[in-house]
Amino acid sequence: MHSATPATLQLTEQLLSLASVTPQDAGCQALIAQRLEKLGFVCETLESGPENFRVTNLWAKRMATLPEGTAVDAKTLVFAGHTDVVPTGPLSQWDSAPFSPSHRDGKLYGRGASDMKTSLAAFVVAIEEFLHNTPAPTLHIALLLTSDEEGPALDGTVVVCNTLQARGEVLDYCIVGEPTSVERTGDMIKNGRRGTMSGKLTVKGVQGHIAYPHMADNPIHRVAPALAELVGVQWDAGNAYFPPTSWQISNMHGGTGASNVIPGEVVIDFNFRFSTESSPQSLQSRLAAILDKHGLRYDLAWTLGGLPFLTPPGTLVDAVRDAIRDETGLETQLSTTGGTSDGRFLAQICPQVIELGPPNATIHKINEYVALADIEPLKNIYRRVLERLHTQAQA
Repeated sequence: MHSATPATLQLTEQLLSLASVTPQDAGCQALIAQRLEKLGFVCETLESGPENFRVTNLWAKRMATLPEGTAVDAKTLVFAGHTDVVPTGPLSQWDSAPFSPSHRDGKLYGRGASDMKTSLAAFVVAIEEFLHNTPAPTLHIALLLTSDEEGPALDGTVVVCNTLQARGEVLDYCIVGEPTSVERTGDMIKNGRRGTMSGKLTVKGVQGHIAYPHMADNPIHRVAPALAELVGVQWDAGNAYFPPTSWQISNMHGGTGASNVIPGEVVIDFNFRFSTESSPQSLQSRLAAILDKHGLRYDLAWTLGGLPFLTPPGTLVDAVRDAIRDETGLETQLSTTGGTSDGRFLAQICPQVIELGPPNATIHKINEYVALADIEPLKNIYRRVLERLHTQAQA
């Protein structure tokens, strides 16, 4: 007998059997919408992107049941996630077919098992159970799903958020189903993420023969002292929730391939992962000042991948902490580590955003899995959060 409830496990397996490699949704959202519509949700599909990269997004919302004459509108809780998965990698290296859910040694294997189809199934079943026990909740409940989180993320959650903002839709709380746990479901949640900003620096010199350096200008030599200074900069000290901002070079390209030619330019790709203690503007101006101080001739192009966000302890964090404690006995750890997520878009229109999902040890790997013992607690935690926020709304 599996530790997961049949409903949650069954839906997880149904979703895993759909080969929804970015940007394909492969019917995942339709399957979920069918379940939600039976619960009174109004489901809307928003497609976006070019024909060769068509993205499917789902916005589904069930309105609260408020007593007649209620002056204050209900709060809205959004469950957010993605139906797309990363490519499988070499099929020959999988012990079972990645889109044929398989059970071995208490684990459920399949691409997307932990990132993040188990969370999606747990969302749906938690809502079903909550509404069965509370058919007239004083809480709006919504789901926002995309098939473009693992890809460029240009036509997914950000498009839905922009649409909702243009409509004047108000969101109060959001739970993103990213796999945040380490050893057991609930041992860690993300209450924020660092921002990400990349730069492409082209330093210009004069190409020439390596035997006649006085007739050339080596851009690699020119930029080296500036790079040494940039490596040593403390951009900020971080804070109670974020580590200090990090600056890292990812790629450096210069030269013709010949050993006797001084290059005419060098191209350097770098990235900031930054805390709420710094802004994109402050980082850009400080970096440019160092380049200018060293007298470099350069071009610099910036790409802002996402702003940092932080949800300090409050209504949502406290409800999630309590739900995890009551379900698992764990005192969850608040963290802002890791890469970016769609939380960066949601945080622009929703004041309280956290991420909570199963352990992430096998995400994007061959033989990705979720432990069966982690499925039931995850669904129950989501349901308990619904129950707490509903109870608070009644107070």
